Amino acid sequence: MKRILITGAGGFIGGHLVCKLLEKGYKVRGVDIKPFEEWFQLFEKSENFSLDMSDKSNCFRMVEGVEEVINMACNMGGMGFIENNKALCMLSVLVNTHLLMACKEFKIKKYFFSSSACAYNKDLQDDPKITGLKEDDAYPANPEDGYGWEKLFSERMCRHFLEDYGLDVKVARYHNIYGPNGTYDGGREKAPAALCRKIIDSILNKQDTIDVWGDGNQTRSFLYIDDCIDATLKLFDSEYHGPINIGSEEKVSINEMIDKIEIISKKKVKKNYQLDKPKGVRGRNSDNTLIRKQLNWDPKFKLHQGLEKTYKWIEAEILKKHNQR
Repeated sequence: MKRILITGAGGFIGGHLVCKLLEKGYKVRGVDIKPFEEWFQLFEKSENFSLDMSDKSNCFRMVEGVEEVINMACNMGGMGFIENNKALCMLSVLVNTHLLMACKEFKIKKYFFSSSACAYNKDLQDDPKITGLKEDDAYPANPEDGYGWEKLFSERMCRHFLEDYGLDVKVARYHNIYGPNGTYDGGREKAPAALCRKIIDSILNKQDTIDVWGDGNQTRSFLYIDDCIDATLKLFDSEYHGPINIGSEEKVSINEMIDKIEIISKKKVKKNYQLDKPKGVRGRNSDNTLIRKQLNWDPKFKLHQGLEKTYKWIEAEILKKHNQR
């Protein structure tokens, strides 16, 4: 039975990873800065801790006694959070730094770092018609300010711990992961969850208009959480170190995604475009050539399928709160 540490276990991807690894027979130690009542998923079968992993002593305490480490811990959210909390996002570099030091100390077998498509050069993302970002496109470096720089710097640190100390690191660049058991309100949610919530609220409040950040023409690709977990574990168990894209090549505009959610919800809405709101780069899409070659991996879920599952989960959560009033 392998012993594994997952940081950020109370978060969206982290919670789904804990679930999958428990199913696979791992002995899981999960840690998150949030109090337990705020974890998205909490499992009795895992060993759970509420600790600040930017603290070096906590990293050493949590790493001691495990064989493998998956680092999902960072301050992050949708574009609204990232653009308005650059210093807070940068401080996540302490988590990766101290975890790598602890992994070296305790001779950990494998280490996984969750990076982001925000690490890519912004100059390549000015066109909504972008085809796809390849792993080499991160350099020359000009990532998303704050959050993107933290991810790119941490990627380099992982690389040097591999080169200098032989630590078996894996680095993935995630492209907009979404699905059930995640953030859908409060300011940290990403576009799929935010738009599902807004349309559900419009139905409950008998309104016909929703607010849309930007002009709706900005493009992204979105990867459903089950596909994300599948690719993550494939990379973790492989001989490839990364960085490697974990994303979908199914690019859509925000307007096109709203069209899909309208079909799911059976509700047609008018759009109030808010041009003063944070909207990020104009176009971003994953090029999956490398992951297809190295891991023989492709997403199973189309965007409409994933949105359908996500919408139903958010709807159930909102109705639960609505009925408690």
